[in-house]
Parts: sequence; structure tokens; C-alpha cells
Amino acid sequence: MGVTHSQPTKQRVFAATGSFREAGFPVSAGSSMADVGAIIAGKSHEGVTMDIAGMLGPDADDLLGFTARGIPKDQLTLPGGDIIERSYAGTDRNPQVLRNLSQLFGSGRLAGTGYVSILPVDQGIEHSAAASFAPNPIYFDPVNIVELAIAGGCNAVASTFGVLGAVSRTHAHRIPFIVKINHNELLTHPATYDQVMFGSVDRAWELGAAGVGATIYFGSDEATRQIQEVAAAFERAHDLGMFTVLWCYLRNSAFTVDGVNHEGSADLPAQANHIGVTIEADIIKQKQPESKNGYQAVGFGKTHPRVYDELMSGNPIDWARWQVANCYMGRIGLINSGGASSGAGDLEQAVRTAVINKRAGGTGLISGRKAFQRPMDEGVALLHAIQDVYLSDEVTIA
Repeated sequence: MGVTHSQPTKQRVFAATGSFREAGFPVSAGSSMADVGAIIAGKSHEGVTMDIAGMLGPDADDLLGFTARGIPKDQLTLPGGDIIERSYAGTDRNPQVLRNLSQLFGSGRLAGTGYVSILPVDQGIEHSAAASFAPNPIYFDPVNIVELAIAGGCNAVASTFGVLGAVSRTHAHRIPFIVKINHNELLTHPATYDQVMFGSVDRAWELGAAGVGATIYFGSDEATRQIQEVAAAFERAHDLGMFTVLWCYLRNSAFTVDGVNHEGSADLPAQANHIGVTIEADIIKQKQPESKNGYQAVGFGKTHPRVYDELMSGNPIDWARWQVANCYMGRIGLINSGGASSGAGDLEQAVRTAVINKRAGGTGLISGRKAFQRPMDEGVALLHAIQDVYLSDEVTIA
């Protein structure tokens, strides 16, 4: 399915392997982010193609040929270069928020498309610094985190007060900052499903942030307090002119039935999305669904038979479409998370996730560990591969 171009040998090898080293580009273990960025700008984009169908393997026909009929695409607000005007300009967001949203959608390789590619590096708190950065210790240094996002062509970098504050004066003008204002710090024992504020919205504004992000653990014992805290924080962020991104995650042991965790279903997290847009998140971050029916499996809450009989099929694009629908039919953008790094199959998994998100009507991907837990050039290549899905005219809306 890949676009056909006449490619130099190096470009052909890069397209096949995703590795600058194997392609023969002059990147070494000691290359700086600036070195990689220069190589990318000068060589890696021109003529490089990606065999998307080949990366999808036996699922290619199901994913690339699927047409959604339960909720057709013409009922959605879809990403595009005029997404600010079509989706956000008519809301109660003030002109400063619209300007910062314009900066987000106008940055990186996806500038002007209505799609976003965000590098999130808050895992040092959420998953522990050792678990996150031992695979590539250079990312203990905040400079390298932000430089990876820049070299990787991302629309924005999302990280902690400490990381972004450490490089505020040198980098806040180079790429939009999204400050993650709450975290689950993972040292409390026994572990609790709680997100606590690590700083103020005003402080995020002072260090130059274009937006703020927060997590709510829907379904947890602390969810009600978290909803109230995050709603107030998002209101303050909008007052100051920053856009808001909500990490919409489910956390409750009751969602696991017979060893199957339904926090990754299509329907339960979709309700979290709907609560998230209700407290005026401008972008919803959600895990991509792994199954269709969580409500009935858990025996909890309220749903409707039509959701499963007509509105969703067995195709994962339809599952993600249901999540988009719960974000005001796409008026608020849905970005899917990239998930943990599994090693050799990361590139193919990232492309698959991007294809499903784009074809469902989503707004992009927020992928961190797959990019920073590997050599720098390979991380940049992976981010570009994600972006190439959104830039491809051959991957259409289902």
C-alpha cells in the first residue's frame, strides 16, 4: 500500500528498518539531538515511504478497508487545518486559549493538519524513574526529553513541573509545553489509585506552558475528589489562556472479571471521556480499546443494547469510533496513548495504533516510552512513523 517513489539506497533501507544506523546515515551513539534533527531535516523525509499495509500484517485488510456504519464519518467533526474555527472558536474558550491551541495544532511535522503527535514523559513519577529511564539514562536529563520532542517533529511535549521548569527559559519558545499538574507518585505502600496535585496552574503558566494536563482515575475511591480538583484546575487554566488535556483512565479492581481487565474496553472508558469533555477538557487522552463490552462483563452501570448491536461492530476502529462519539462527536479531540515499550515490535504496534485512531476520527497519538526507551535515532524514527500515518492520504477516515 506504500506510496511509490524512486528512493536512494539509504532511504530505502531506512523505510524498511526505521534505523538511521542500518541505513548508513551518519548517526552514532554520541550524536546529539541537534545532529539527529539536522540529519532528519536534510535526508530522512525526502522520498522516504512506509509500507503501512505491510506493518499491519494480516490485519491490513480489516483495518484499511473497513467502513464504519454504526456511526458514519459524516456525523463527526473531523480533524483538519481549520479545526480551531470549526470546533473551538464557537465555545466559551477565550482568545488566549484559542491562540495556544493554534500553536499546538500549528507545530511540528503535523502542523496545519488538525492532528497532533505529543511526546509525554511523566513516567518518571507515574511508573518510577528507574523503570522509565534505565533503558536509556540520557532521559534523566530534561534537556534531552524536550530535544527528543523537537527532533521527533512533535506538536508538543508533556511532562512534569520539574522537567519543564528546568528548561523553561531555553525551550518554552521552541515547542509548546504541556505541564502535567497531578500524579500518582507510586511510593505510597500499599499502592493507592490516587492522583495528587504537584503544583499550581498559575505556576504552569509562569514557566511558559501552552497547556496543562491532568489525570482522573474514574471508578476509583478518590474519583469524586479528583473530578472536582481537575475541573477547578481546568477552569483556572482557561482563565489564564492555557488549553487542557485530560488523561481519562479507569482504576478499580472490580473492573477485572475472571482475570480479564475491562478497563481497556470500548464502552466503560468512553463514559470517562464523556465526563472529561463535560469538565471542559480540550483534548481527551485515552487508551485505545482492546475489547467491546465492559459494562455487561462487569455487571455494572447503565448502557443500551443498540451500542453493541448497531453502533459498534467487532472491528477495533468501531470501538475507537465509540470513544470519539463520546467526545461530543469529535468536537473535542481524542488522542490515544502509545502504551509501554515491548521492544522489537514497537514500530508496528505504534503504526497500528495510529491507523486505528485516524480511521476512527481521532486527533492523534501521545507516545512516550516507545520513543525514549530506545536509541535516540530509533526514537525519532518511531515518532516520524506515527506522524507519517496521519500525513498519508492513503489512510482515510472509515
